[in-house]
Amino acid sequence: MDNLFSVFKTDVWTQTICKAEFCIAYVQPVANITLWILSFVGPLIIAMAYLTYAERKILAVMQMRQGPMMVGPFGLLQPIADGLKLLGKETIIPSGANRGVFVMAPMLTFMLSLVAWAVIPVNAGWVIADINVGVLYLFAISSLGVYGILMAGWASNSRYAFLGGLRSAAQMVSYEVSMGFVIVAVLLTTGSLNLTTLVNAERSFWVTLLLFPMFVIFVISALAETNRAPFDLPEGESELVGGYNVEYSSMTFALFFLGEYMNMILMSGMTTVLFLGGWHPPFDIEFLSVIPGFIWFALKVSFVLFVFIWTRATLPRFRYDQLMRLGWKIFLPFTLLWVVLIAGVLLYNKALPGMENSALAATAPTAISAPAESETVPAETVTTETAAPEAAPAATEEAPKAEEKE
Repeated sequence: MDNLFSVFKTDVWTQTICKAEFCIAYVQPVANITLWILSFVGPLIIAMAYLTYAERKILAVMQMRQGPMMVGPFGLLQPIADGLKLLGKETIIPSGANRGVFVMAPMLTFMLSLVAWAVIPVNAGWVIADINVGVLYLFAISSLGVYGILMAGWASNSRYAFLGGLRSAAQMVSYEVSMGFVIVAVLLTTGSLNLTTLVNAERSFWVTLLLFPMFVIFVISALAETNRAPFDLPEGESELVGGYNVEYSSMTFALFFLGEYMNMILMSGMTTVLFLGGWHPPFDIEFLSVIPGFIWFALKVSFVLFVFIWTRATLPRFRYDQLMRLGWKIFLPFTLLWVVLIAGVLLYNKALPGMENSALAATAPTAISAPAESETVPAETVTTETAAPEAAPAATEEAPKAEEKE
């Protein structure tokens, strides 16, 4: 019995140790990653909710109104009230709609706008995944956003929604081409697809000046990419009612609505990383570095978001032919030519990333090998050189002896 008890006790301790090792090896890292992701997602959702409040207040000031004032002090609880109202509404699915695709479309749109934040650094070392192809990841995720809108337009079984989805697909594809060339121009000046390296890269004044037209085009293309005014053609009230989301209600509509605002924050974050220096203070002023980097990042994102809202309050909606002409006949040729111009200027001034390092790498072996050859002399040459003076007197002694014999 004692032996059986000792064996059972040993097994219990072994199982306990194995469970502890399993928790340390697998459960703890997963928990740490989950908490790290939630530390990004939580502030983003709060920022998204209060971006709706900020937009309504800014538009109210520009239009000489008060905006939200009744729910909470200064109307600060208005986003929470809107969310609770939409949660309490009934989800209506049209009888002829594809139920699975109809429900999945707003979820896909909202999730893609969150997933893209995995590679965006908000401060030094504050990034979920610091991968070396972060720019390609961002471009791929932003390109997938068109699928949610196309799925919503097709699954609704409505001509208005379908036309709105087609409009949005054509619009997003048209301006993604220009955004791609803008990103290529930025990469030419840094030489890295890693977003942290891109933020930390030093740019001279003339490089910044060359990139300024690309900055303007990127912001305008971001307006078209997020279907914001004056490029909100998928939601034309006069011809399409609500556009691709005309058949949606309650939380399915809210996911589309909030996905649009999440995409606005995402595009503002991309603009901050690519052009505005990320978490660094403006113009690298030293005494401003006392303020934490994530606050500078948030301020820069807020500035770009203010430009989005300001544009909505100022400009009327474009016609569809004007939208396509701007994307294909103006932005695309200009960005293509500007990429070639930037590459030519950098090549002429030998300022392309890696050019100095490659030149040093080409000259370094010759500079090191030359003194090495002069300092070290093979043993065979030493013996031949020392033996040569000894052989010379012997040859001179043998020459008179040969003459005497003759």
